[in-house]
Amino acid sequence: MPFAEFTALLMLATAVSFTPGPNTTLSTAIAANRGLPAAMRFVCAVPVGWALLLVLCALGLGALVLALPPLRWGVLGLGVGYMLWLAWRLANSGAMASADSQRLDVTFVQGVLLQFVNIKAWMLALSIASGWIGAQADWALRLGVVLPVMLAFAFASNLTYAWVGASLRGWLAQGRRLLWFNRVMALALAATALWMTWNAAGSAAGVRVPWHVGQWAGGVVA
Repeated sequence: MPFAEFTALLMLATAVSFTPGPNTTLSTAIAANRGLPAAMRFVCAVPVGWALLLVLCALGLGALVLALPPLRWGVLGLGVGYMLWLAWRLANSGAMASADSQRLDVTFVQGVLLQFVNIKAWMLALSIASGWIGAQADWALRLGVVLPVMLAFAFASNLTYAWVGASLRGWLAQGRRLLWFNRVMALALAATALWMTWNAAGSAAGVRVPWHVGQWAGGVVA
């Protein structure tokens, strides 16, 4: 892979991995509500699940999703529904005691599977599969270069957000701070879901709407 392409990959990985999204929001929320050790299962599950998604997209799943509108909109619907459901659960967690039950208990397997209904994960996987891996004679070698880089960024970003959440745990335990923190996290998730829908609807209509990213509804995500 040429140095210029690798540099562009690093820039994309930094920009996408460390900006707020469903994974980083959930990592922060779990750590803030239940502590860093409880969040580590999800932090480790994110790169594993996303790596599986990237490999499948590189093998042709991405092209299939983009070619079949019902499947594409099905993935979008599941992703938006999951994010809104998660936002609702977060918004109703107001005390450490209630949060320590099953409300924010995400197993490793669940964390892996959640990547397949995470629209941001899909957009990134499709973008990388089409821009850095697909239609290349050395696609397997490129996948071998891209995969560990993205695994490292996915783990580092979620660990960073989880550490921030865990650092706030003591402060959030006072009064109603945790409730309002969770509601802010819930609002961020809901806003992301609406933005994803807005972006996809704009692509489907052939309109480059404000804050548009990619071609989710009509072609290659960029």
